[in-house]
Formats: sequence, C-alpha cells, structure tokens
Amino acid sequence: MNIRPIPAILLLTLLLSGCGTPVPADKADYVGVWRSPEIRLSITQDGSIDYERHRGTARTTIDGPLQEFQGDDFAVGIWFISTTFVVSQPPYQEGGRWEMVMDGVELTKD
Repeated sequence: MNIRPIPAILLLTLLLSGCGTPVPADKADYVGVWRSPEIRLSITQDGSIDYERHRGTARTTIDGPLQEFQGDDFAVGIWFISTTFVVSQPPYQEGGRWEMVMDGVELTKD
C-alpha cells in the first residue's frame, strides 16, 4: 500500500472548513445573499461567509467561517487571522425588501 502524506496546508484546510459558528437565532435576519453595486455578501445559517467587493479595478474577497457576532458587527476568519465587518444598520425591512448597512454601504437581500 502506497500512502502519500497530505500536504499540511491541505490537511489544515480540510480540518477547519467546518469550524464556523452557526448564526445565532437572534441574528437569523443576517442569513442570505446581500448585494450592492460593489459588494456581494453571502451568509449561511451554518456560519459560512463569502464576501466580494469591487473598488475600481481592485477586488477584495473573503471566504471563511463566522467567528462571532460583536453586537451588530461580525468577525470572520480562523484563530488570530480575522476581519470584522462593521454593521451600522442591522437588517431591517423597508418597502418589502430587506436592507442593511455594512462598512458604510447599503446592501439589499436577494
């Protein structure tokens, strides 16, 4: 039997891929796909975050597990490598649509 060692980074990725914190019941309104002309943010119930932002020719992407909510804000990442999304207006309904203001940008839920 010929078994090759799995590279450490692949093993670490596999082990950590399911380590997100599920979205708490009191934050369920955050779950969904949020958009603006420059941002796309997907938050799943199991705590997976997928974020993409375009500013001119620059593009920022973050794909990782939810660490925790800090008030209305939420942190995404693994251990000491994380980023916090600042939510100045948590999800609310207006005109039959869900909206939220994050990092100074108004987002609408699909």
